[in-house]
Amino acid sequence: METNNESYREAEEKLRRIVAEIENGELDVDVLSEKIREAIRLIRVCKEKLFRVDEEVRKILEELDE
Repeated sequence: METNNESYREAEEKLRRIVAEIENGELDVDVLSEKIREAIRLIRVCKEKLFRVDEEVRKILEELDE
């Protein structure tokens, strides 16, 4: 379930920054778990938004077939 009013684009950009920080070794060990929790939250936000859009598109396409 979506936990925030972030747009898909905002959540995706934040997620990309976190991944880049992890890949570049920029994160201190003390904040790594915090960043991973945030990344998981952002993935959930994106997944929920994609799921909703997919459902809406399917409904629209079904209406076209009627």
